[in-house]
Amino acid sequence: MSPILAAPSAAKPIQSYRPYWGTQGRTAPFLPMSRTEMEALGWDECDIILVTGDAYIDHPSFGMALIGRVLESQGFRVGIISQPDWQSAEAFKVLGKPRLFFGVTAGNMDSMINRYTADRKPRSDDAYTPGAVAGKRPDRALTIYCQRCREAYPGVQIMAGGIEASLRRIAQYDYWSDKVRQSALIYSKADILLFGNAERALVEVAHRAAAGEKLSQIRDVRGTSFIVQHGWKPEGWAEMDSTTVDTPGRVDPHPDPYAMEAEKQAAAPATDPAAPQPVRIVSAAERVAARKAERARTAIRIPAYEAVTHDPVLYAHASRTLHLESNPGNARALIQQHGERDVWINPPPVPLTTEEMDYIYGMDYARNPHPSYGKARIPAWDMIKFSINIMRGCFGGCTFCSITEHEGRIIQSRSEESILHEIEEIRDKTDGFTGHISDLGGPTANMYRLSCRDPKIESSCRRLSCVYPGICENLNTDHSSLIQLYRKARTLPGVKRVTIGSGLRYDIAVRSPEYIKELVTHHVSGYLKIAPEHTEQGPLDKMMKPGIDTYERFKELFDRYSKQAGKQQFLIPYFIAAHPGTSDLDMLNLALWLKRNGFKPDQVQGFTPTPMAMATTMWHTGRNPLRKVSRSSETVDVIKEGYRRKLHKAFLRYHDPDNWPILREALINMGRADLIGGRPDCLVPADKPWQRQAAAPRPRPAGKPAGNAAPRADGKGRAAKPKPGGGAKPRGRS
Repeated sequence: MSPILAAPSAAKPIQSYRPYWGTQGRTAPFLPMSRTEMEALGWDECDIILVTGDAYIDHPSFGMALIGRVLESQGFRVGIISQPDWQSAEAFKVLGKPRLFFGVTAGNMDSMINRYTADRKPRSDDAYTPGAVAGKRPDRALTIYCQRCREAYPGVQIMAGGIEASLRRIAQYDYWSDKVRQSALIYSKADILLFGNAERALVEVAHRAAAGEKLSQIRDVRGTSFIVQHGWKPEGWAEMDSTTVDTPGRVDPHPDPYAMEAEKQAAAPATDPAAPQPVRIVSAAERVAARKAERARTAIRIPAYEAVTHDPVLYAHASRTLHLESNPGNARALIQQHGERDVWINPPPVPLTTEEMDYIYGMDYARNPHPSYGKARIPAWDMIKFSINIMRGCFGGCTFCSITEHEGRIIQSRSEESILHEIEEIRDKTDGFTGHISDLGGPTANMYRLSCRDPKIESSCRRLSCVYPGICENLNTDHSSLIQLYRKARTLPGVKRVTIGSGLRYDIAVRSPEYIKELVTHHVSGYLKIAPEHTEQGPLDKMMKPGIDTYERFKELFDRYSKQAGKQQFLIPYFIAAHPGTSDLDMLNLALWLKRNGFKPDQVQGFTPTPMAMATTMWHTGRNPLRKVSRSSETVDVIKEGYRRKLHKAFLRYHDPDNWPILREALINMGRADLIGGRPDCLVPADKPWQRQAAAPRPRPAGKPAGNAAPRADGKGRAAKPKPGGGAKPRGRS
């Protein structure tokens, strides 16, 4: 391993590598999924075989297509095994043994989230499978697929990647088994794990593997994780115990694997203090450079798997440390002991430049599902076939969301030219295009080209969010580039309409009324998704979300510009039930707010503890990792028992008669029986006819629903279920 991991400024552009097989190769219509397709390309073997839990759709919103095409552009022969039968190793032999390695992923979603609801019940469908058939991937698919690859070809090299690998790279609480599980590296026995958006690391590792290096010996690439014997470290590196940085309280000392070296230093003859010492003037720049070099050669040892399994405080401390070491500009390597081995996690990958983003999204994608699926409907494809991903990353830092842990906080944007070219590609290549681009977005619709005003400040920042508790003064919130993109996109020949389907960060949008006016006037299809998540400050603080007053300001602008445009348009707000830090009173106040504003949600989001999220740490440990964790630090109210989870969901659907009995009981216990009855200010009616009070209907303009609630097709006046928006992949939001 090199003495120092490559600095962000020294990252080699991924489009600058010399193609492995030279330039004589041609782009395959689809990456081969069978021997017949390989033979048609003139291949006798694949260099790299990608295994995925999703259907293969050759579109850049699907991870394996994007990764496969990037590797193909580097001169590698790439095959894909999609949704293999994991009951035996035979399905993993369909393309033969890869010459270099298997690249394995569970798919665009963590397999446990894909297969189970927030109540741990099996889902009845799978959006990433032809025909939406459930059960085409196993639980913890990454681990099972890696094991089957090894079973099919003993000794084969295996690389793990994708969001499941990314979110499980350290010991993590697993909601579905209700226990802390070891790093995915331990279970899968992969040679190397790539986390985050891994194109940069993937290209470097692939070329080095082609040059003869073993994956298990490549240890100096950012964005990678690997297993070593306990105590290993590169020459010239120092190790720091995380508890010396953020002390959680009394901690049993870890054994020092370098004690012998310390003894040698102690035994060395001491320097005579009376002897004259040379004097050297060190400049400020030299001191800064020395500190940076020392930091770059320092790894932080977080509490071991065995420790975090039994000690919630140490688990919360480890989680906080990982999130604080997430900025590529200043993050240090992390080490976590698992038994006699260490899981070593290098600093996060260097974000892609605009030129690199254009490169990977500019491949010759077929933009259709693989022909082997015939006319089978794939819901995820229907959702994004006419949408475009314009950027990556999210600096919001919402504690319940997985985007930040996977894609990072630094926004990576494509060029305007690249995006407009993709619109033309959709127009010319995608079956069924009628002129409607359904989304120009990503993890968040309106973070395109937003960044820190000063790269030096950005590289040294350790904030968990750029917008909480308030928008950072160093954050550029200028939406002019996005406004210009919208205007150019809707004037392209063949494009009749461009709408925005990705979620909107409204606290940033209110900084740019011109953007809201542009959006509302031209790019809303009648409904706009927005996620205030709650109305009460307690849970909002635990989510790192802005107060409801910011939502009210956005709604005021939204309604004003809709009226000016002569359009009747509605906001579709999302709220989370049973999030850590939410009291029963908080949910009651939210329900009253919903009723006052005429909202009757049909969709209810129950909090799901996803791997590695900060809110999951709160849920598992009852501690708040947003602040320094100690034995006496702040505790968090956690809603785990079934009754309270059901009650919190019932508050969101206060209008559903099935929920009235539990709400009546809760209101009586809370001393709020005054909210039971027939008055307009009551939340639920009484359960006896003679107890009900007549309430005159509130006047309402003809044809307009109450408040801002959208009319449903069935005429009942409830908020309609919005059509799925676009975006690169499903939101990590619970």
